[in-house]
Amino acid sequence: MNERTVALVTGANKGIGFEIAAGLGALGVRVGIGARDEQRREDAVAKLRAAGVDAFGVPLDVTDDASVAAAAALLGGRLDVLVNNAGVAGAWPDEPSAVTPENLRAVVETNVIGVVRVTNAMLPLLRRSGRPRIVNQSSHVASLTLQTTPGADLGGVSGAYSPSKTFLNAITIQYAKELAGTPIKINCACPGYVATDLNGFHGTSTPADGAKIAVRLATLPDDGPTGGLFDDAGDVPW
Repeated sequence: MNERTVALVTGANKGIGFEIAAGLGALGVRVGIGARDEQRREDAVAKLRAAGVDAFGVPLDVTDDASVAAAAALLGGRLDVLVNNAGVAGAWPDEPSAVTPENLRAVVETNVIGVVRVTNAMLPLLRRSGRPRIVNQSSHVASLTLQTTPGADLGGVSGAYSPSKTFLNAITIQYAKELAGTPIKINCACPGYVATDLNGFHGTSTPADGAKIAVRLATLPDDGPTGGLFDDAGDVPW
């Protein structure tokens, strides 16, 4: 990566997304801070710039077609890295028997459809890049293998958030199959149990720790993997 590399990180005004932007910026990447809230977005940009990051704000609501199209236009024809980090946990309790159709739709709209909406809008730009990378923010709770492993502690039953991330994993695989033979690499990242507002700050690791795997996948070499699910330790089973 070099000073000419341009990245867009969605949901980058706080938490893991902010730290992903900071991590990429530390490597000399110019980073677009995608976020809905104008004040939080500009505050994040100012904080990153104060730390020496070449950051710029990108107004972006991943659930809105017009907002996503405007974000793509704002990038001015250049994008090398897309990190689909924006996500929601949904209402609580989250057990399948308590989940409402409205809540399930809202979670999927951001965590899955939003990723597809943004990715498809940015693909024409990524196809022009010499080393295009896409990272989708997933979770260990998305792994069907781990979910069905006796004794695995994944934080309880989930009827919306966890399945939405499994859906995201599945569609990432399909993107990888479609993009096989192109320079575009697309992978899912598992940041771990990170203390953010998504879980009421009950996580056991910091946002900076959680950002490391996404930064690594965003800067993969040309012989790096695609269509995989990874955490800091390596492969995570689907």
